[in-house]
Amino acid sequence: MNTFASGAKSSYYGKGDVIVYRLHRDGRVPAGGSAVFGASVLMLLYGEAFWPTYTSGDNTALIATDSMKNFIQRETMNFEGDDLESYCRFLAEKFVGKYAQVEGIQVTADEIFYDSLDDDGQTAFSPSGPERARAQIEIGRAGVLDVRSGIRGFRLLRLRGSAFKGFVRDEYTTLPDLQDRPLHMWLDLDWKYVSHEAAFTKGAVTKQVREIVREVFRTFESGSIQQVIHRMGTRLLAEISAMSEVHLEANNRTWDTIAEKGDSLGIYTDPRPPYGCLGLTLTRELEN
Repeated sequence: MNTFASGAKSSYYGKGDVIVYRLHRDGRVPAGGSAVFGASVLMLLYGEAFWPTYTSGDNTALIATDSMKNFIQRETMNFEGDDLESYCRFLAEKFVGKYAQVEGIQVTADEIFYDSLDDDGQTAFSPSGPERARAQIEIGRAGVLDVRSGIRGFRLLRLRGSAFKGFVRDEYTTLPDLQDRPLHMWLDLDWKYVSHEAAFTKGAVTKQVREIVREVFRTFESGSIQQVIHRMGTRLLAEISAMSEVHLEANNRTWDTIAEKGDSLGIYTDPRPPYGCLGLTLTRELEN
């Protein structure tokens, strides 16, 4: 289910999984940019003008979702930036400006990132990941209503320095205390900003989030996944002044043990389907 920062809607509609790639093939790419900009877009609209479609099948004011798809793909040619936040704002403002019956719009974009395979960064590329950045903006007739960003799909493996012990033991407990386990963790993050304008940093915040998440996971010896994500969240708020709130959700996907030789060598396989899910939200105290 989709939600809106401006509140619950009696109806909304739109187009999702709109894939678009913008390729600079002439070598003239702005400093800090890439020849490949890729995104998967979800555009949702709401407004009273669209209600007759639901009640009587009257499509007089309806903008076809196929037209929305064409708008997204064709207007990407006119987008000159490289960050998802600016891209979402560009599409949303232009769409609202064109169609007067739209009371509000929400645009979400997930990056489809390609790493360069050559020194000049202009010729050959390969898909990167698995994590993908995300941006979402909601705009009404009065302007920007909400902006938030995220990174989904981190896959993180630590060979040592992760313990899990001292938890409640009763008739349902079968897990042994683990002093130094190999930890395999999945992670999604979303964050809000201290102001709407603070979101538009040409991707600098997203880049910093990636760096902090990886550094904490690499260096921090923990007693639980909860402790890992708490350390990540506190570091993010401490070091990124544009961020007002961060939500982290981790999955414990630690591999099942097949055989081990002490602490030096082990054989493992993918875990059974049940997984641990751990969430945390931290908020910065803002001055009035």
